Amino acid sequence: MSNSLYDFGMIGLGVMGRNLLLNMADHGFSVIGFDKDATKTSALESGATAGTTVKGVAELAAMIQLLQRPRRIMMLVPAGQPVDDVIESLLPLLEPGDVVIDGGNSHYTDTLRRVKYLKEKQLHFMGIGVSGGEMGARTGPAIMPGGDPEAYEKVRPMLEAIAAKVKGEPCVAYLGKEGAGHYVKMVHNGIEYSIMQQISEAYALLKAAGLDNDKLHEVFRTWNEGALQSFLVEITADIFLQKDDKTDARLVDVISDKAGSKGTGKWTSQDAMDLPVAIPAIDTAVSLRTISAYKEERVQAAKIYEAPAGGINTPVDTWIQQVHDALYFGTILSYAQGLAMLYQASAELKMEIPLPQVVKVWRGGCIIRSVLLETFSTAYQQSPELPNILLNKEVAKLVQGIETNTRTVVAQAAQVGIPAAGIMAALSYFDAYRTERMPTNLVQAQRDYFGAHTYQRIDMPGTFHTVWEQH
Repeated sequence: MSNSLYDFGMIGLGVMGRNLLLNMADHGFSVIGFDKDATKTSALESGATAGTTVKGVAELAAMIQLLQRPRRIMMLVPAGQPVDDVIESLLPLLEPGDVVIDGGNSHYTDTLRRVKYLKEKQLHFMGIGVSGGEMGARTGPAIMPGGDPEAYEKVRPMLEAIAAKVKGEPCVAYLGKEGAGHYVKMVHNGIEYSIMQQISEAYALLKAAGLDNDKLHEVFRTWNEGALQSFLVEITADIFLQKDDKTDARLVDVISDKAGSKGTGKWTSQDAMDLPVAIPAIDTAVSLRTISAYKEERVQAAKIYEAPAGGINTPVDTWIQQVHDALYFGTILSYAQGLAMLYQASAELKMEIPLPQVVKVWRGGCIIRSVLLETFSTAYQQSPELPNILLNKEVAKLVQGIETNTRTVVAQAAQVGIPAAGIMAALSYFDAYRTERMPTNLVQAQRDYFGAHTYQRIDMPGTFHTVWEQH
């Protein structure tokens, strides 16, 4: 094995691609990156730690020639057509046994198609979810690989080296067959949408009680020292202190309230409907980003419909605790719905996703890392086939301890007209999930009445239809 050959190649040297390569180089691997943009190849080389082996090239063929066989190549390019275009340009340059990885946020159905397509050409294809943003990529992301187990073994030493570590364990594991890596990353992002939405609702509820940015910073910083300790709560505390460099205001107060949702959050909702599995907290988060974009209509509606009179009249310290519990409740339910979706998808789509491994990988490096994942990790170690985390006794204790305060907050939000739909959706899901007999028997009766859709009975097996009398 000649020293002049590189261990790993990267196509696309944007922020994520560059930082992942530099992270690999820091762990003793020799790396090479390709990008048509010369400023990006030089940024790669100038960003390298002294003594590491890092090269940037502007010719794809040159990079392929300089890689050890079997070649290990990752693409970090925008999802969709660009990935297919890169694959087509690679095909004439590769040899049987080479491993091609898509590290972007591709939809898992595209990954399934590409796995099959490249298998016919005797090439290994893997879809890998990477979470942790710019800093994570450089210092240790959470990595969610799926696909060909044989290919995973060829890249495992590198992925384990660069992944975040929790209690000495790398935040990477083989997460299932076919498109499982991208599927897990998609659901990760759905959970992320939901928790971010609920944090924004907690912010609105606290602001309504008169908390200013300094106090909000203090509250979130304190919350991050307890049960809510997580990356998202930690960065939220920081955000309230950031000064705007253009005015004297705090930056958060001059940022527009219009948000978009593209890709992974929306896909999570769409795919959940297809399975089907219920994830209303995630669906609500996607919907509310859509509503946020109707800014002009909201301005008009605000003039027509006044908010209900009266504000939050609970003592401030009590209210802070109640909102804390409601956010904690909503966070648990966001994970519960996402994990239930993975459980269902694993079976329906035959991906064999190991949930104990998923929650372990999410404990560090990724955007939804939180202390709660330790509790879930223990739960899955006890019963790996748990269909819903809410059925675990320890999780049930946590939920029961904060349920009353959550109901108080939801009722109060409804009375004063503060939109807290994410937390409300979490509570509604919980109430439906813990209801032994739902009123859906009436829905079944209605469907049979108007459309002869038939129904089942509770006292005997079989399928029935009634000719309903009109009264």
